[in-house]
Amino acid sequence: MHAQHRDFDALHCNFHLRGEESDRDERFVRNLCQELDITLYVQHFDTIGYARSKGISIEMAARELRYEWFEEMRVKLGANYIAVAHHQEDQAETILLNLVRGTGLRGLAGMSLRSGHIIRPLLNTPKHEILQYLESIHQDYVTDSSNLERDAMRNRIRLDVMPLLREINPQASKHIAEAANRVGEALPYFIKGVDKHVGDSAFCLHERLLGLGFTPAQEAQMLESQRTGALFESPTHRATFDRGSLIVEEKHECDNEPPILKKEYYDTSNPLLWLACQTRSRNILFLDADLITLPLELRHPHEGDYFFPLGMEGRRKLVSDYLTDQHLNIFEKQRQWLLCHGEEVVWLVGLRADHRYRITDHTRRILKIAI
Repeated sequence: MHAQHRDFDALHCNFHLRGEESDRDERFVRNLCQELDITLYVQHFDTIGYARSKGISIEMAARELRYEWFEEMRVKLGANYIAVAHHQEDQAETILLNLVRGTGLRGLAGMSLRSGHIIRPLLNTPKHEILQYLESIHQDYVTDSSNLERDAMRNRIRLDVMPLLREINPQASKHIAEAANRVGEALPYFIKGVDKHVGDSAFCLHERLLGLGFTPAQEAQMLESQRTGALFESPTHRATFDRGSLIVEEKHECDNEPPILKKEYYDTSNPLLWLACQTRSRNILFLDADLITLPLELRHPHEGDYFFPLGMEGRRKLVSDYLTDQHLNIFEKQRQWLLCHGEEVVWLVGLRADHRYRITDHTRRILKIAI
């Protein structure tokens, strides 16, 4: 038979984990899509090699590979969503798996119907209803034999725990999934209040850091040492308490790259008039060139650094105090760049210049520095 026009395409991953069975699945999908006149894209993966290179489990490797490819294809095809086939039993298994591993409210909410561009239209549908539908239209299907092996924790929950729960109550999967839906609906209201109590509650701290790679031991240490400003790092983020607030930021490779500065010289007989005609910006600095000996140095703040803020003649101020007055957190202070002339601070880049190097009536050569 031939289907009517559809606004979707099909994607199939061959992870090459089950030998001939993996190829059988691919053939099944190709034949089905051909029969239904659905455009199909197939991708082959060296899943075992990827898992070894990343030092992760086969299950996690397959997940990363498929979702990365799904998103790549979504963008390439101009699609709005990626639809996956998780059903109600999958949701119940996920909740139990999260509980066994340790979780907070987000883990109790399980999978959501929509996560960014990922949608799960069958998430609230019981597996038996899906099978009944396939039978009613005389559509055959294939089964992944790895789902019947007890080597993965999820499979042990599927094969051993869920049948026992269904013996206790045949509606166990439904009730677990419904509870997850309720938690998911309550989450937005709860999360609004998390940050207010994150320093007082291990539960709130866990919810704030969930998914950022911090260990339970680190979370406990944060609560104990929040007054000391100790720094904690996960593979992807770093965190600390700063002035009573939890500060969390993602790591970026470019965090320590210095700004690129462009220098230009100007001669003038009327420096103040010349200066008044220039575009002013936080990212542009004007100096008396005759007071400067190149090269200037870019560096991060050192303990004890001070400068004389522009407009505050004769008033020396510690750089650390000035940054605190600007409400910069500890990570922003660490990233702040200083432009220095020897040991003297010429410019807190992007913030404020030093009064000693300003343009005056006596200036004849001007150095313009722009980020």
